Amino acid sequence: MEAQFVAPSLALRSSAFRASWLARGESSGSSSAVAEAEGSGKEKCDRDAHNKRAKVYSCSNDGHYAAVMSSDVGDSTPSADRDLGLSQSSSTPSNNEICYHNFMWNNNSDENPLNSSGGRDGGDDSLISKPEDLEVRMDLTDDLLHMVFSFLDHINLCRAAMVCRQWQAASAHEDFWRCLDFENRNISVEQFEDMSRRYPNATEVNIYGAPSIHLLVMKAVSSLRNLETLTLGKGQLGDSFFHALGDCSMLKNLNVNDATLGNGIQEIPINHDRLCHLQLTKCRVMRISVRCPRLENLSLKRSNMAQAMLNCPLLRLLDIGSCHKLTDAAIRSAAISCPQLASLDMSNCSCVTDETLREISLTCANLHILNASYCPNISLESVRLSMLTILKLHSCEGITSASMSAIMHSYMLEVLELDNCSLLTSVSLDLPRLQNIRLVHCRKFADLNLRSIMLSSIMVSNCPALHRINITSNSLQKLALKKQENLTTLALQCQSLQEMDLTDCESLTNSICDVFSDGGGCPKLKSLVLDNCESLTAVRFCSTSLVSLSLVGCRAITALDLACPSLELVCLDGCDHLEKASFCPVALRLLNLGICPKLNMLSIEAPFMVSLELKGCGVLSEATINCPLLASLDASFCSQLKDDCLSATTASCPLIGSLILMSCPSVGSDGLFSLRRLPHLTVLDLSYTFLMNLQPVFDTCLQLKVLKLQACKYLTDTSLEPLYKDGALPALQELDLSYGTLCQSAIEKLLACCRHLTHLSLNGCVNMHDLNWGCSGGELYEFPSKFSSAAVFSHENLPVSTEQPNRLLQNLNCVGCPNIRKVVIPPVARCLLLSSLNLSLSSNLKEVDVVCFNLCFLNLSNCCSLEMLKLECPRLTSLFLQVCAILTFIEFLDLVIFWAYPYHNSRVKGKKSISLLSRIM
Repeated sequence: MEAQFVAPSLALRSSAFRASWLARGESSGSSSAVAEAEGSGKEKCDRDAHNKRAKVYSCSNDGHYAAVMSSDVGDSTPSADRDLGLSQSSSTPSNNEICYHNFMWNNNSDENPLNSSGGRDGGDDSLISKPEDLEVRMDLTDDLLHMVFSFLDHINLCRAAMVCRQWQAASAHEDFWRCLDFENRNISVEQFEDMSRRYPNATEVNIYGAPSIHLLVMKAVSSLRNLETLTLGKGQLGDSFFHALGDCSMLKNLNVNDATLGNGIQEIPINHDRLCHLQLTKCRVMRISVRCPRLENLSLKRSNMAQAMLNCPLLRLLDIGSCHKLTDAAIRSAAISCPQLASLDMSNCSCVTDETLREISLTCANLHILNASYCPNISLESVRLSMLTILKLHSCEGITSASMSAIMHSYMLEVLELDNCSLLTSVSLDLPRLQNIRLVHCRKFADLNLRSIMLSSIMVSNCPALHRINITSNSLQKLALKKQENLTTLALQCQSLQEMDLTDCESLTNSICDVFSDGGGCPKLKSLVLDNCESLTAVRFCSTSLVSLSLVGCRAITALDLACPSLELVCLDGCDHLEKASFCPVALRLLNLGICPKLNMLSIEAPFMVSLELKGCGVLSEATINCPLLASLDASFCSQLKDDCLSATTASCPLIGSLILMSCPSVGSDGLFSLRRLPHLTVLDLSYTFLMNLQPVFDTCLQLKVLKLQACKYLTDTSLEPLYKDGALPALQELDLSYGTLCQSAIEKLLACCRHLTHLSLNGCVNMHDLNWGCSGGELYEFPSKFSSAAVFSHENLPVSTEQPNRLLQNLNCVGCPNIRKVVIPPVARCLLLSSLNLSLSSNLKEVDVVCFNLCFLNLSNCCSLEMLKLECPRLTSLFLQVCAILTFIEFLDLVIFWAYPYHNSRVKGKKSISLLSRIM
């Protein structure tokens, strides 16, 4: 593989040399450099030959190559064709002649283009302009070059030959020119004759699409005595070629495509003693006679001969597909004349009859492969092909259920294809070696009965009448029977089946569950897909092997019972009528039943489950959950879930860390007291409940970090007193009291005392009047004049209070508080970590005065009454002021100057002061 990368890199270097030479021009060389090069030319050449080192000169291109490159300017022929030296048939003859020289290399000094008057040896070497550009040495031996060049095609060999003399000689080695490929090349007879003379040992010639193929092939046959493979076509071949074919004694492969043979009247004879492979495809000829004692493969596909006489005793493969003019008798005569025939393709031969197949079965006892597709007159009645291994019968209108008795005699059969057999109604086969069967678009096919221990692939598709399948196999691992809308009965005895797909089989009934449960015939089944099987109503699986089950779109299912200890994945999307579900036991780790709104009874035994989502199961009243590793339970909107169910769940799932009971109004104090069994509980959501007493939470949830109490309108003003009086929930970091009814006093005490909170949400609190952390007894703190704005942001200069510690608050949300009018957060509030403040939709907010060193996000959108904005927040990166009052140009400049110089003593004051992000409408 290393050799594959050497040549391209060197070719790039040679391209750079050629580009440099072209840029300098022919007249840029110095005479002294030329003289020095001529004097030492032979000595250097001998030394390089001795050391097997290659020289690469910056001007190593000879006159012929220079002509080729100069012709690139005005020639539209692709570069690859020019380098090969043989242009496409659309090229002009003049360009052909110029480019052809690139193709004619040899190692004779008298014919070497590099020794011409414009070359390196003995000619005018005026191309070198600088002594330091004289040569670049590369340590490449001839053996290494030979190995590298063996990976190049002819075009790249021609390009490599223009690098240096050593590469020219190496690329011309006859090992690389065993195959002369002139496909679709505009090569003349003289050029081909020259190539044949230079490489007489060539073994392969391809002149397909070349002009005058008859003259070219006659030259090839007469001059290339070692020719083994010959490819030609797109033209006319005269009778003389076929008579001269015997002179090419080494020929083994002859490929003729899309050609006219002879003059169209007489018989074309092909006689050769060594020919092994003959291909005459899409050829126009009246009659053909083939007498080749060693011929093994013969293809006459899509040729229009009316008769083919064969005398090929060793022929094993015969392809006469789409030979529409061959009569039934001609086909029979051609086939039975080859007793060793093993493969026969007679597809699209509409005249073939069962009589011909009977004759073939009697004569060709070794026939293994038969393709009789698109032969409407065969039915295989009384035909016995006992040695067949592959049988293709696509679109055979005569194949019916009666034909299966004949196929049964082919006990060696491995592949059977019956696509588009429109009259076929049933298939019943017991073939011990059958491996692959296809039944596609058989519109009347209704019953399939297969018995084969070797069966490994079944393709059944678009058979709308199919209603019964019975398969016995020990090798089948995957089976897909998609969109069989009338399939009602399925019986499987498949010991190795692992994947089953029955998507869109709408008529399957509940009995299908017995097929895939233990004892049903598929003991190794791992994946089962029953998507959109809308006739299923009660699904019950008891399987020790099932790992994945999909019931997507099974809308009629009301009961689900899974006793599958290995089940890891279940999909229930669209099962919106499910009422009862049991998962005992399963190996599920995650389960979402929130998509089943009618679920009222649930039983789960899952030793590995860590997350269970019941969000939206509004009628769920009975739930038995035994999941010892469960860490997250979301029971949002489970309005019927009661205390006894919650108590039982906490007893069996002691590792729950996140419990969501939002909109669970039936949960009361008894249920909350059961939370003492959850020592790892850190997240508790009791939003939208009717709770009045939170004391059970304060007493039992000592590790709680997040408590959400949104819209708990029955909480009194004293409900949260344990938080700011008794120090309850010492680990609490996040508290959500949005849309609550707590009074202003309770909120102020909470803000003043719970300094360990990091996230606080007071959205929509109607009793929230002001957020004024600069007041003491109703008066604003007066700061000494010595505290300038620059000093404020110095932690050393902050007013230090020995009694009040720093607040840990990071996020404060007061969205949509209609009665809040003022927000004042001075340095003495010690909100050193506050980074996000959201006051949007506070329509009566008039004054905002915030001094905060770490504040990055401030949202004042839709605060339409805002009149005063005072900010000293040097790290502020996001400020939203949409739908606020319009500020004047002077106020805008003041605000921009303040942000540009955050330590400036002045503040932005005045009515309607807003910032750059204001939406002016």
